[in-house]
Amino acid sequence: MSIFKNLFGSGTDTNFAEMAAAGATIIDVRNPDEFRGGHISGSINIPLGSLSQNISKINKDKPIITCCASGMRSASAKSILTSNGFTQVYNGGGWYGLQNELNK
Repeated sequence: MSIFKNLFGSGTDTNFAEMAAAGATIIDVRNPDEFRGGHISGSINIPLGSLSQNISKINKDKPIITCCASGMRSASAKSILTSNGFTQVYNGGGWYGLQNELNK
């Protein structure tokens, strides 16, 4: 699993629970139906396909954790955000696994 986290940009040393407690924004890039089926409390839903159009609604001064179903779309979201000048973006991978990390 750490190979995938390194590949998709979160790394194994990222403490998502500390980041979330400190006010990081969690962006779930799944479609609205997937989001309604379950999501991390407090996360915001911006589907990957509309992320570029909603960049101005995201605070660049706060760390951002992206998540999706498996980590693939959240990796793409991280790439989109970093290419638009965001410097504190982390791929949290699948939302369910991220939720478990946040609740440790």
